[in-house]
Amino acid sequence: MFESLPGFRDFYPDQCAVRNHLFRIWRQTANSFGFSEYDAPILEPLDLFREKSGPEVVSQLFAFTDKGGREVALRPEMTPSLARLAGARAGSLKRPIKWFHIGEHYRYEKPQRGRLRAFYQFNADILSEPSPAADAELMALCIKSLTALGLGMEDFRLRLSDRNIWYYFLAANGISEDQTAGALEIIDKRERVDRQVTLEKLARIAGESAENLLGAIESLSGVRDFERMQQILSGSTDCDDDALEKISRRLEDWRTLLGHLEDMRLMEYVEIDLSIVRGLAYYTGFVFEAFERKGKLRSLAGGGRYDRLVQKLGYEDLSATGFAMGDVTLCDLLSRKNLLPGVVSVPDIHVILGGSKERAIALSDILSLRELGLRVEYPLKETGFAKQFKQAGQSGARFALIYGSEELVADSVKIRDMGSGGELLLLRKELKTAIIDLLETGISGKSQ
Repeated sequence: MFESLPGFRDFYPDQCAVRNHLFRIWRQTANSFGFSEYDAPILEPLDLFREKSGPEVVSQLFAFTDKGGREVALRPEMTPSLARLAGARAGSLKRPIKWFHIGEHYRYEKPQRGRLRAFYQFNADILSEPSPAADAELMALCIKSLTALGLGMEDFRLRLSDRNIWYYFLAANGISEDQTAGALEIIDKRERVDRQVTLEKLARIAGESAENLLGAIESLSGVRDFERMQQILSGSTDCDDDALEKISRRLEDWRTLLGHLEDMRLMEYVEIDLSIVRGLAYYTGFVFEAFERKGKLRSLAGGGRYDRLVQKLGYEDLSATGFAMGDVTLCDLLSRKNLLPGVVSVPDIHVILGGSKERAIALSDILSLRELGLRVEYPLKETGFAKQFKQAGQSGARFALIYGSEELVADSVKIRDMGSGGELLLLRKELKTAIIDLLETGISGKSQ
């Protein structure tokens, strides 16, 4: 007896149908935004992830030495692979680069509710476009991907923040550039630990000024509207003229971003929340996360701008912004909201057969209908008519095609609409042409 490994999932047909429904919505939405799909190997050189996230990331990966002596890892995320692909052909790619990916990822961490060792993600990125319009486009795609699944503004919110604002703010409060990454990591974890723990960590950076710094951080973290953010940043009187100019230009970027979201009628889903920092060091500008509004308040998606990553990996400098949306917490929310489809994979047609002669004739028609893209099922072994009609009703098929002895003599087939009960007798040569129209209109009445 064998079981799947901890943190990995089996997908039986009903679960696979739900997963494919999710993938279909993601893919349709990305295509509607003009994104192109790409793919890459699930196994990458370990150094690709070391270079992106640092040597400590190895403990979180399924990493090993392959038979060729190479250090490799199963991908924990898609961004490094994307950077590798885009960087390798940067000179020949149409810009801006708008790509998306749907695939499985792997992290070697303790499995828990909402977090598994193997999970699927929808990744979408725009490269080589530094303007806030690209950030707005990604946020719009994130929002519309959720609403396309049936979620509304009462179900989730997109919390919007800005790493650049934090850089300028921390500099105005005496934090040097080489201390900024550590300070942002502390800010990112602030809501999940006691205030005293945060204060002690800040004291290692700011010394005796830690209490004042934490108060300033709490003030900025509490910002929920643009006007209040302007007031706080304008009050940074300790800034030099260069810092004030940077803040002024950044506020103009905010006006552009919010204007785009307003024009797309999406601001009702968006909340400015500067407590969102996203602790990963490679983020460089606007960052955002989609959160549940009620219940478990878990993150459904997250992303932001990462302008220096492609260059860091050794390629041409390309601006970049993107997000990832995982299937685990999202499907949990959709299940609780009764938004997951029930039976997804049902046949269009269920064929009911008489004896071996009828079967021989029907198999040719079945193949012709399948060539039209229809899903057609039939009994693989001889079974009585009564049982076949029962199976046809249970299958959820729109139509039953009946091949009996009378139909065999007349070279015809009887079509039964499983919804209305209406029946229609057709010559077999007419079947392929007529079936598409019948799937749209159905058969009314008892017989025709």
